[in-house]
Amino acid sequence: MALDGMDHHMEMEDSKGGSGLRQYYLSKIEELQLTVNDKSQNLRRLQAQRNELNAKVRLLREELQLLQEQGSYVGEVVRAMDKKKVLVKVHPEGKFVVDVDKNIDINDVTPNCRVALRNDSYTLHKILPNKVDPLVSLMMVEKVPDSTYEMIGGLDKQIKEIKEVIELPVKHPELFEALGIAQPKGVLLYGPPGTGKTLLARAVAHHTDCTFIRVSGSELVQKFIGEGARMVRELFVMAREHAPSIIFMDEIDSIGSSRLEGGSGGDSEVQRTMLELLNQLDGFEATKNIKVIMATNRIDILDSALLRPGRIDRKIEFPPPNEEARLDILKIHSRKMNLTRGINLRKIAELMPGASGAEVKVMQKDSEKNMSIKKLWK
Repeated sequence: MALDGMDHHMEMEDSKGGSGLRQYYLSKIEELQLTVNDKSQNLRRLQAQRNELNAKVRLLREELQLLQEQGSYVGEVVRAMDKKKVLVKVHPEGKFVVDVDKNIDINDVTPNCRVALRNDSYTLHKILPNKVDPLVSLMMVEKVPDSTYEMIGGLDKQIKEIKEVIELPVKHPELFEALGIAQPKGVLLYGPPGTGKTLLARAVAHHTDCTFIRVSGSELVQKFIGEGARMVRELFVMAREHAPSIIFMDEIDSIGSSRLEGGSGGDSEVQRTMLELLNQLDGFEATKNIKVIMATNRIDILDSALLRPGRIDRKIEFPPPNEEARLDILKIHSRKMNLTRGINLRKIAELMPGASGAEVKVMQKDSEKNMSIKKLWK
């Protein structure tokens, strides 16, 4: 009987041990399942990221392929000759009978539509939009900008010069007529970025009540041959329609750099655009109330043909602001700020050697923002 009790006790111990071991393995299985689920979620997340990145890579490859293609001629369809050939007018070369690419439906090639022709074979490979004018999206037209001379600090000399070249001829053309001298056509503003060139151009447009047409030189560099020159022509047409007007051409070095012998097709297109600009500058009369202001950070690479008198009548330098100029800029941008008593703006100007006008303005705005945040959290 004692032996039977001992056996029963051992069976209970074995049962308890087996239950604990089973519980241990169940918890391990549950832990591993959680790990598997976590890894599965990471896998799905990484697969989604991979698919997104692969889509971006495909788009970049397509864009790279487009950028590596040679420039195309732009023509206008006269009429279809048959199912594979059309008569196209290419200005100023003339009219040509060209092949139609197999990817183009001949029914879409209608008279007067604009098309792109391959540079090497003159094959029609793309139909261009007729109604969308690139000038609409590239050029910013303001009837009268809201910038004034009072908003500009440290540029008294530059303001005086641009008044002589732009404002005086627009407001008092009779003075030039009485003296028998030709009005200046344009001015070049040059200096490092952030020194106030664009701001001064907008201010002179405000004080002369002129339409302000702004375009970047890089936007006039087009892939299709002849498009950049066409845009320059339409730019001056727009200026005549909105006269009196000021054309502000920023980054003029994009199309106005010195011409080099030999060069790629892209360089030839840039030169063609610049030649059209020179023709327009020679072709309009200064008395037509159209003034041209150009701006650049690299006057050293500009073509001398662009800078000669009769095209650009004055060159105005915009150096980095000195201490007094920085102080003027700080005073202008702190007019509407509630400055703490004891703040020394001159000391701040001394602590910013080499800073441009734009950097001084940004510092002022950041200080104003930080002050507002501190007041909010008090």
